[in-house]
Amino acid sequence: MTVTAASLVAATPSHGQAQESGDMASAPPPPLAQETASGTRVFMPADFARFVPRNALDMLNEVPGFTLRGEDGQRGLGQASANVLINGQRITNKSDGIFTQLQRIATDRVERIEIVEAATLGIAGLSGQVANVITRPSDISGRFNYRAGFRPKYARPSFIGGEVSLSRSSEALEWTVAVSNGVGRGAAGGGEAFIFDPQGNVIETRDIRMQFIADQPRVSGSLQWTSPGGAIVNTNANYRRVYENFRDNQQRDLTVGVDRFRMFEDRNRGWGYEFGSDVEFGLGPGRLKLIGLERYSRNRGRSDSIISFEDGRPDNGSRFASRTETGERIGRAEFSWAMLGGDWQLDGEAAFNRLNRSAQLFELDATGGFAEIAFPNGTGGVTEDRYETILTHSRSLADNLTLQIGAGGEYSIISQTATNGLTRSFWRPKGSANLAWQVEEGLDVSLEVARRVGQLSFGDFLASVSLNQDQQNAGNVELVPQQSWEAQLDVTKTLGRWGSTELRFYGREIEDFVEFIPVSGGRETRGNIDSASVYGIRSNSTFQLAPLGFNGAQLDLTIDWDRTSLTDPLTGETRKWSGNRDLEIDATLRHDIPGSDWAWGVGLDYDRAQPYFRLGETGRNYEGPIYTFAFVEHKDVFGMTGSLTVFNLTDGRARQDRFVYDGYRDRSSLLFRETQDLSVQPIFNFSLSGDF
Repeated sequence: MTVTAASLVAATPSHGQAQESGDMASAPPPPLAQETASGTRVFMPADFARFVPRNALDMLNEVPGFTLRGEDGQRGLGQASANVLINGQRITNKSDGIFTQLQRIATDRVERIEIVEAATLGIAGLSGQVANVITRPSDISGRFNYRAGFRPKYARPSFIGGEVSLSRSSEALEWTVAVSNGVGRGAAGGGEAFIFDPQGNVIETRDIRMQFIADQPRVSGSLQWTSPGGAIVNTNANYRRVYENFRDNQQRDLTVGVDRFRMFEDRNRGWGYEFGSDVEFGLGPGRLKLIGLERYSRNRGRSDSIISFEDGRPDNGSRFASRTETGERIGRAEFSWAMLGGDWQLDGEAAFNRLNRSAQLFELDATGGFAEIAFPNGTGGVTEDRYETILTHSRSLADNLTLQIGAGGEYSIISQTATNGLTRSFWRPKGSANLAWQVEEGLDVSLEVARRVGQLSFGDFLASVSLNQDQQNAGNVELVPQQSWEAQLDVTKTLGRWGSTELRFYGREIEDFVEFIPVSGGRETRGNIDSASVYGIRSNSTFQLAPLGFNGAQLDLTIDWDRTSLTDPLTGETRKWSGNRDLEIDATLRHDIPGSDWAWGVGLDYDRAQPYFRLGETGRNYEGPIYTFAFVEHKDVFGMTGSLTVFNLTDGRARQDRFVYDGYRDRSSLLFRETQDLSVQPIFNFSLSGDF
C-alpha cells in the first residue's frame, strides 16, 4: 500500500504572492461573497488577499464550503462531471485535468469567481454547486511550481517534481505551453508480517521492504482564438511518458522448513498523447459547438517474483509480461438555442474505444531462465462503439426556482477478439432532472435525479495475474456497463462571518454492478451481479475563527459517511461493498498570521475501511486509519511562496489482515492467515512557486 496522492494534496496549503504588510493588529477578512438575486455567490480576487494565492486553483481551494470535483472517468465526453467552468465553458481536455489547468491561470488573470447552482447553467450532467472562473487578458507571463520530498527510511528522495508554464491572453488569442514531471518516490514502507496456520500458530515471519519510484514527464499546450465574428476555436495537445518501478522484497523465516528470500519487482514503461479541438459559432437561432478528441497510450509491463532458498536449492519463480495499447476517438456536437421561455441543448456524440493486449506467463526453469507456459484468454482485444444523444431543457419556474431536464439514450456495440470473443449491442436510456431553489438569501437547495450508465474497464475482459499476491482473474467476455438510478440533495448555507456549510444527501441504486463472480474450474473473474446500492451523507464546512478571537484562522471540515449493500455472488448473503471506505473525515486548521507573510496549519485525515472480498480470500487492507500533518508557509521568499509540510506525525501505519482459503471461501478450509503492520514513516514535502 502507498500513501494516497489525495492525502498529500489535502495536506498542502494554498500558495500565494507576496503579501504587503498592512494592519499589524488584525488579519485581512476571509472570503465573503456578494450574493446576486439569482443566488449566485460572487468572489473577487481581493476576497482572497489573506491567502495571497498564486493561481485560480489556490483561490478555489479557499472558497468557503465549496468542494472542487474533478473528472470522474466517465464515458466519452458525455455529460459534465467536473464542477468547474472557465469563462462559462466546460473543459474538454481529458488528460490535463481541471486541477492542472486551474494552476496555469495566474491570479492576476482572474476577474472573479462565480459559485452558481448547476441547474441555472443549462449544461447537461452538472449538479450542485459549480464554480465559473471568469478571466481577463494579460501579457505574456510564466509560472513555476517546484516540489521535493523525502522520508527518513524506505523511499528515495525526490528533487525533480513540478511544472513550468508560459502563457499569454489577449481579447482574441490565448495560449499556454507547459512542461512538467509528476514524481512518485513512495512505498508502504517496511516492517513485519506473520503467516498463521488454520489453528493460529505462527509458521512464518516476514521482514518486508517496499519501494516505489516513478517519473511521468509531460509537455502540453493549448490555444484559444476568438474570431471577429464571434466564433471560438480551442485546441489542446499533450505528450507524456511513464517510468515506474515497484519492489516488494521479503525475507521469509519459516518455523519449520528452509528460510528463503522473495524478490518481487514490477516495471512499467509507456507513452501516450492526446489531441483535442473544438469550435463554437452562431448557427441560425442558436450556437453550434463541434468537438473532436483523439487519445492513445502504449505500455509495456513486466512482473517478476523469484524465491531464493538458503540451503542453495534452485530458485523458483514466475514472470508476467504484457504489452497494452489503448485508444479513444470522440466526435461530439452540441447545439444550443432559446425557445418557449427557456434554454435548449441537443447533444450528439460518437465514441470509439479500444484496447489490445498481448500477455505471457512464465515459470523459472532449472537452468535459471524463464520458460513460457499456457495463459488462456490473456491476449486479445476489446472495442466499444458508442452513440449517444440527449436533449436538455432549462427554464426558470420562478425568480428563485430553476428546472433543468435532460433525456436521451445511448447505443453501444462491444466486441471482444480473444478466444470465445463475442459481439453484443445494447441500448440504454440516460437523463437527469435538476431543481435549484434559492429559499432565501444565503440558503440554497438543489435536487437531482438521474439515470446514468457507467464505464467499463476493458482489462477485465482479459485474464490477468498478480504475482505479488498470488491472485488471478480469469477474464470475462460477457461484461456489461453498470446502470444506476441516482438522487442527490444539496443544501448550502452561508454563515455570515462564521463561514459557510454544505450538506449533501445521496443515494444510488445500481444494476449490473461489477464484482468478483465464480466461473468454471473454481476460478474467479470480474462480472456483473444484479444489483447494489449506496446511501450516504456528506458535509463540507469552512468555519472562520475570528469571531472567537482567533484572527486569521479558519477550520475546514469534511465528513462523508455512507452505507453500501449487495448480495454476495458466492454465499447469497447481504454484505457491504468490498473494500469500501464508509467513513472519511478531513479537518484542516489554517492560520494566516495577521500583519505577516507567515501561515501555519495542522490537520488530520481519517478513513475507515471495510473488509474486502474475493472468492478465495477476504480481509482488511488499510492505512492510518488516522494520518496527521502540519505545515508552515511563507508568502514572500524573494518574491516566491515556499511551504514545508510534514505528513504522518502520529505514526499512521499500513496494515493488512488477510484470510486465504483452499478454494471458494464459503466451502473450503482456511489455508493461512497473513497479517502485516508496516511503518510508513513521516513524509516531508517542500514546494516553491513563483512567477516570471
